[in-house]
Amino acid sequence: MKKSKTSMKTMGPAKVEVPSPKDFLKKRSKEKVLPPKKKFDWNEPRKPPVPLRTDHPVMGIQSGKNFINTNAADVIMGVAKKPKPVYVDNRTGDKHDLETSGLLPKYIHKKDYGVTPEYICKRSEELKKAQEEYDHYIQENLKKAAMKMLSDEERDAVLQFLHHLQGLKKNWEEVHKEFQALPVFIDSLPKKVRKQKLEGEMKQLEHDIGIIEKHKIIYIANKK
Repeated sequence: MKKSKTSMKTMGPAKVEVPSPKDFLKKRSKEKVLPPKKKFDWNEPRKPPVPLRTDHPVMGIQSGKNFINTNAADVIMGVAKKPKPVYVDNRTGDKHDLETSGLLPKYIHKKDYGVTPEYICKRSEELKKAQEEYDHYIQENLKKAAMKMLSDEERDAVLQFLHHLQGLKKNWEEVHKEFQALPVFIDSLPKKVRKQKLEGEMKQLEHDIGIIEKHKIIYIANKK
């Protein structure tokens, strides 16, 4: 690569063949050369002769077609031309083609407008089928492991029990209120221990509430 670059450092090849002094530009050397002159042959085919003065064209040929009535019938029976849709963009009346302007809502009138593409429908069916197979697999494994899935009513009852009977959120609010009442400056060991205790209780309550509310399906083990 270095060798090929070095050879072109002089704006081209380093060595150019010098033209010979004998190849100089001669007078009239660039003029166009005419083709060689051919001998005229009288036996070559010629063009047709010019008509004589006595030759007359065929006259008197008339057509029985009524062009006026034919044209009138074509106009009456034909479909009227629709005017080309245009739009004017200034007060001087400059007209422009409306179809190519992008002002007409052509796209919404297409047959496939608003229709879900076929590949998306196919993909949704595949995902749905895979989810059903996964749920079936989970159900089989849970049956083998002697697990029971909570229904929506039981789950709501558990949530209501945890929220209202045990009062998780209420407890969290009370603990949070106590935490807010702590002094800003912690200068003693009992205050520090109390703060850590309240923080631990708040984190535990938030964790318990989050687990119940986050998981839509809850399984519990059957007691033998």
